[in-house]
Amino acid sequence: MQSKQEALPIGTMRRFQHDGVEIAFLDQGQGEPIVLVHGFASTAHVNWVYPEWVATLVKAGRRVVALDNRGHGASSKLHSPAAYHSTCMAQDVRALLDHLELTRVDMIGYSMGARISAFFASAYPTRLRRAVFGGLGIHLVDGVGLPESIADAFESNLDQGASRYNPRPSAGRCRDRGRSSRVRERTCSAAVVRPRIRYPTARPYACGR
Repeated sequence: MQSKQEALPIGTMRRFQHDGVEIAFLDQGQGEPIVLVHGFASTAHVNWVYPEWVATLVKAGRRVVALDNRGHGASSKLHSPAAYHSTCMAQDVRALLDHLELTRVDMIGYSMGARISAFFASAYPTRLRRAVFGGLGIHLVDGVGLPESIADAFESNLDQGASRYNPRPSAGRCRDRGRSSRVRERTCSAAVVRPRIRYPTARPYACGR
């Protein structure tokens, strides 16, 4: 029996150039396309291949596309902080769709990938049929993203980083903490949305090298 790594090894990833950035991606199966966008400090394999999301969706008759976001996995590592704005990362997803000649897709994003998917939904609503946002808190949509302390932690040594930022994974379900139904809905670990929902638009950023 093949291991998960043997079933979809890193070497099977394809690549394309977009705005001076090389994006690595998987393209598996046939059928209606679904794009998977991984979370912060992860990869397409870690979030989607090893937990068998890709295999399950392919078995269900879907064409599965999963990319390594810029700065992650086998994709280009850029040095400008502005190049990692969610607007730029959403443009990478759109460029991947153009490269594969996919007009309209379903999308699943997890954590940072959910934020990228939200920006994609805002910027390119006609390219999206439906989306699932997993592990997405309200401040990842309405605010500016994760706090600066996270970046500070990664720049410090491991001991300092562990003490300053040690996130605990959610239980994967909605929790009622006495908030309004609207806030409760938006703080669930996953939510299905329609592309007509509007999210904050960002000013132009220098997304390339």
